[in-house]
Amino acid sequence: MNFLSYPATEYGRVAVMFGGESAERDVSLNSGKAVLNALQRQGVDAFAFDPATRPITELLTEKTDRVVIMLHGRGGEDGTLQGALELLKIPYTGSGVLGSALCMDKIHSKQIWQCLNLPTAKYQIADKSYFEAGSCSVIMQQLGNEVMVKPAREGSSIGMARVSSAVQLEKAIQDAFQYDNQVLLEQYIDGAEFTVSILQGRALPSIRMSTPHTFYDYSAKYQDNTTQYFCPSGLDAEKEAELAMLSSRAFRALSARGWGRIDVMQNKLGEFYLLEANTVPGMTEKSLVPKAAKQAGLDFDGLCLAILASSMPAASADKVDWR
Repeated sequence: MNFLSYPATEYGRVAVMFGGESAERDVSLNSGKAVLNALQRQGVDAFAFDPATRPITELLTEKTDRVVIMLHGRGGEDGTLQGALELLKIPYTGSGVLGSALCMDKIHSKQIWQCLNLPTAKYQIADKSYFEAGSCSVIMQQLGNEVMVKPAREGSSIGMARVSSAVQLEKAIQDAFQYDNQVLLEQYIDGAEFTVSILQGRALPSIRMSTPHTFYDYSAKYQDNTTQYFCPSGLDAEKEAELAMLSSRAFRALSARGWGRIDVMQNKLGEFYLLEANTVPGMTEKSLVPKAAKQAGLDFDGLCLAILASSMPAASADKVDWR
């Protein structure tokens, strides 16, 4: 695959923004440092910027031409930073205000996909302001007696749990309320888990994940070595094409652009179900986007340059129609 790129000097002075104050700060620090090093190796005039320690207005005093956003979670992936950069008139990588906000919110993502008849698992919503513990038995029955509990606006599987009883569900919801006032309760799909990276409007080869954990949780993603990654994922050509098109449509449906990732489950019948979208995926040594890019013939430095190119006004990703 060939991806849009520019000579290093055309990007000007580039702030790689990472760290922040979200629950995903540690992952962001690792991602940002890796991307910063890659851009500097390629001759880009890039520097580190942590908004947890510096006011964002210092981007102006630094004479910043554009920003690479490597902030995961709230304050970086939810549209707030994107809005601030819009006001400062500084171009940035990835999705805009709307796309970032929608993708960060798992509930609104599912609602939009449903409206467009894109496949996603059955779900219910638990709201902290009126949640009743007595409803857990009914919810378990409605969702098939095995449920994934997810804070609506967290990433990296933070606050998530897989439950199989009303008692477990109530505890998991209360735990998730520590991270968000709304919690997504989703029917558990028993089958293989895939992720599809999107770069400049194109789907990269899918990755299948396999873990001995109860599900693909924070530890499986970042802390231990028991998780296996398969890329190629093992799908035949027809299913690979189906998954690529579904993921691309799901990404565009949420007004996402530039680069990102769509997570998908496949049930025992071979049917795909959309889980969630990520607009600033991890870029660590264990991360999925670099694995998919490598399979597509793009090394880590090239991937970072392709992501940086999404900050340029002529970036082709915004012109692709996936309807």
